Order: sequence, then C-alpha cells, then structure tokens
Amino acid sequence: MAQKGWEIENAIKLVDPTRDALYNYDADKVKKIANERPWRADPNHFKYVRISAVALVKMVMHARSGGELEIMGLMIGYVEHETFIVTDAMRLPVEGTETRVNAADEANEYMVAFLERSRQAGQMENAVGWYHSHPGYGCWLSGIDVGTQEMQQMANEPFLAVVIDPHRTISAGKVEIGAFRTYPANYKPEDSGSSAQGMAAVPMAKAADFGAHANRYYSLEVSHYKSTLDAKLLEALWNKYWVQTLSSSPLFTNREYVTKQIEDVVAKTALVHDSMKKNSGLPPMGPKPKVGNDELAKVVKAAEKIASEEKMGLMAAMVKEKVFAAAAPQVNQAAHAVATNGGDTQMADVKAG
Repeated sequence: MAQKGWEIENAIKLVDPTRDALYNYDADKVKKIANERPWRADPNHFKYVRISAVALVKMVMHARSGGELEIMGLMIGYVEHETFIVTDAMRLPVEGTETRVNAADEANEYMVAFLERSRQAGQMENAVGWYHSHPGYGCWLSGIDVGTQEMQQMANEPFLAVVIDPHRTISAGKVEIGAFRTYPANYKPEDSGSSAQGMAAVPMAKAADFGAHANRYYSLEVSHYKSTLDAKLLEALWNKYWVQTLSSSPLFTNREYVTKQIEDVVAKTALVHDSMKKNSGLPPMGPKPKVGNDELAKVVKAAEKIASEEKMGLMAAMVKEKVFAAAAPQVNQAAHAVATNGGDTQMADVKAG
C-alpha cells in the first residue's frame, strides 16, 4: 500500500505495454540531435523531463542524507525531441554547506571515471544534467546555481539542472522537485513577471536571491516512469523499509522544518501588514495598488499549505493508531504467553480467543 501510494502521489506511470521503451538507447538518433542542436535556435526548446522511478528514489535518498547541507549529483540519460530522459543518477563527492555545493576537481575526475566505467559495462547513456538539494527553501536556482548551469550548458549541451527539497518532500509526502535550464546571456524572456511566481514559498532569507535571478532561467515539466527492472527494485526497497515507512511520522521527522516555516509565515505577515499600513496612510492618488492584497494572498496560501500538510500528518497518525492500537492487547497477551510458557500452543490459544 505504501509503495502504491508513493507511486500515485508522484504520478509514476508505466512507459508502454513492454515497460522498457525509454531504456532503448539509440546512439544514431542521439548523435543526430547533437549535430542539429535545435536548442540554439530556440532557448525554450526543451520543455519536459522524464525521470525513472529508481533514479528519483536515489536522488531523494541522497538529498535526505545531507540533512541541512546541500548535496550534489549527476543524472544519466539522453534527449529525445523536446524531452530529457533520465535513466539513472549518481552521487558526487562534493563539499556542501547550508547554502551551496562546491564541485571540485576530485568530483570532475570521479564523474569522468564513472562514465567511462559505465560505458564499459554497457550503459551508453551520457550525462544529461546535475541535481542538488535545497533543504527547506524550495526548488529554484540561486545566483550560484545559475552560474553553474550556464557554464554546463556552454560546455556540455544538452544539460539540465534539477533541484530537490528533501524537507518539503517529507512534509508533503510527495517529492518536491524542479527542473530548469538557463537562457543565453543576452536573451530576455517574454514573461518578465516570472520572478514574482513562487515568492511566497521562498523563505525571507532567500527572497532577495530568488528575485534577482528568476528571469535568467525557466522551468520544465517533470514526470516519472518505471520499467520492469524499476518495478522489481522498488518492490525490494519497500520490502526492506516497510517498517520504517509505517513507523515514521512527518510530524516528528520534520518538526524543526515546520517550526521554521511557521516563523517565516509570521514574519511575512508582519511585513505585509506594515506595508499595507503605510500605503493606507498616503493621500488618495487614483486607484489604490493591489500589491499588498496580492502579497497577503500569497502568504495566506503558504499558511494554508502548512496547515494542510500538518492535517495530513495528523490523519495518518490517527489511522495508524486505530489500526495498530486495536490489535495491541492481543499482541501483548500472545507475547506474554510465549514468554511465560515458551510454546506455540499458547500463541495458538490466544489467537483463537
């Protein structure tokens, strides 16, 4: 049930009746696309990303293992038409802080060696992007991230940037993920107001960095798929970790993150209130601006999201308590019988009773 729920929440779909179509690497087709380079004529050429279920699990587990520190890794796959196909992912040995990751020469050497070994083992796909984590502050590109992605697009096209927020993933029960590509240096996107989108979800400490660079890149639509092997690997993972899945609760696992979210919403509410108060004291000069109301609506939406996630966590805890607490007396009685008499007959008597 937990595995099915995770697949439904993240919209992981079968590829086709054979279930392995996206793993059929066509070297000639990839070479043709690389020679044509359609992304040079259209900065918005790539619009979609399809990530295998196992690659997604590997990236999320890697991001979660970093805690409050950012992590970084590489994505393996190929491009097809307007879509990046990600078939696998690998970790990179990099130094991370709470605000950035630094890919040193050691990481570059590791990446080259990994790709060479992969080809020797029959995995012919190329590196198609990099991923890193934003623990607790959403999926977007900072100024440093934009610079890194611009450099990669100049040297290793076609290339993609993916960001995962492990804290929001645990809180929401759904992978918080974003995929991005940067625009050329002198290109100005038509939608100049895109920098305001998603501002309410970004902590105040990161708002300035978010707004300063939001028009230098665009997002791609992310979807997920699984193959025959993915299905078997996912089943093996869930069989191993089902106890931790049932016993864990986002209310406890993510309590520090939720507390920070609430504090951030309170600070944003006070900021909007002060702004609206100042505007209300000005003399009437035509129609009043709606900026304050718009900002307040964004803060309300962020608060509602926090409340919804907390309600889901409480409901899950109540369901688990109803299911397992009801059987607790019988289990305790059976355990006591075994401990006292040490036989299976007593266990059978307790079950029969």
